[in-house]
Amino acid sequence: MNKINISAIALALGFAFSAGAMAQSLSKSDYQAGKDKISTEYKMAKTSCASLSGNANDICVAEAKGKEKVARAELEASYKPSPKTRYNMRVAKAEADYAVAGERCDDQAGNTKDVCVKEAKAAETAAKADAKAQLKTTDANVKANEKSAEARSDANSKAIDAHNDATADKVDAEYAVAKEKCDTFAGDAKDRCLDQAKARFGKK
Repeated sequence: MNKINISAIALALGFAFSAGAMAQSLSKSDYQAGKDKISTEYKMAKTSCASLSGNANDICVAEAKGKEKVARAELEASYKPSPKTRYNMRVAKAEADYAVAGERCDDQAGNTKDVCVKEAKAAETAAKADAKAQLKTTDANVKANEKSAEARSDANSKAIDAHNDATADKVDAEYAVAKEKCDTFAGDAKDRCLDQAKARFGKK
């Protein structure tokens, strides 16, 4: 897929919502102006997609929607900075990437497409798991700083649990990809492939 004519939105959003811009919270008027700008740029991007057809159009629209979704999440994180809004921003990015990747998978067929979709889902799952673990760790640390040494110890325990949960989610997603790849085989070869996948990811 060639680059689509949405450089205008990418540039505008990149300028308005860069990490540097997010370092300071926005005023209410800047926040509203940001929302209006995002809406305008999204409409421009969708209009540019109209010249494309088939899956190229689908990818273009998914990219435009993804950029809008991420930009809105970044705007919220800048307007109301908090662990939750930063978490929402990371989730929005993961979902936007997955939506575009899923559309790109439609250019393929058969098992290759199935594997492509599973890999895209695995990437989304990993990104969301990391975001969730970060949110839990941050929340636990904030609460611990307000309390005793015992609370800080509890926060460390929660951080470890969050990391373990994220790891488990990633393993499950990667296992799903490995199983899908085994579908290219048949008979004993497929059974061996599945057994190897189970052994690799600690599944029964």
